[in-house]
Amino acid sequence: MAQGFLARVAGRTRQIIATVISAGAGSAGDIVALDDAGKLDVSVLPLGIGANVVNAVASEAIGAGKFVELWSDAGTLKMRLADNSNNRPAWGYVKAAVASAASGTAYRLNTVNANLSGLTPGGDYWLGTAGGVIDAALDPETDIGKMDQYLGKALSATEVVTAEFEPVYL
Repeated sequence: MAQGFLARVAGRTRQIIATVISAGAGSAGDIVALDDAGKLDVSVLPLGIGANVVNAVASEAIGAGKFVELWSDAGTLKMRLADNSNNRPAWGYVKAAVASAASGTAYRLNTVNANLSGLTPGGDYWLGTAGGVIDAALDPETDIGKMDQYLGKALSATEVVTAEFEPVYL
């Protein structure tokens, strides 16, 4: 829903519609409005302020809530499912599913991934396979060749407050 206000422009009263998404310098001086979710769009925020995200092309299909690794494909930044079985550490996660070869947004660790299910509130979680989570650390004696990465603590059955820890290669 467009939000507007009345202003005097050249001696006349005009309705001015507030800006939700900035067009850059062309939006200079505009009054800002919240989006349909009641939040400011990142495009109206100054550089360095806003969500800590990376937009990258997915090299495989990635489901909502899955943890992802960022990697270089011949010099092009891409994202793929993080996985403890093949040494792909989690850099972040996606909130919305991303199709293979499509561009998507990865959210950095140290935030809340609220797109999970089946978690035990208060439980600790580690990186599993195919971007998923497991509720126990890997065993250094039996999981040789895998990567153990702590991801965070469950706040609810669907949320993990993530932490950024260096993975341990077993």
